[in-house]
Amino acid sequence: MSEVRFLVPGMTCGHCVNAVSTELSGVPGVETVEVDLETKTVVVHGSQINPNDLIAAVDEAGYEAVGLS
Repeated sequence: MSEVRFLVPGMTCGHCVNAVSTELSGVPGVETVEVDLETKTVVVHGSQINPNDLIAAVDEAGYEAVGLS
């Protein structure tokens, strides 16, 4: 299982967390999504995750992914 970490600096509330989590959960290969509103950090676990798909999902939720690693 691989892990991808990144920031979503535009998140400000629980709705933001839910929107980002929901979109990321629908990405093929994603098994778990952890979102920390306080640090604005997202950690995605899964297999064969395409980082471009994660960026697109966060964008679809209305936010920007920064520092993908």
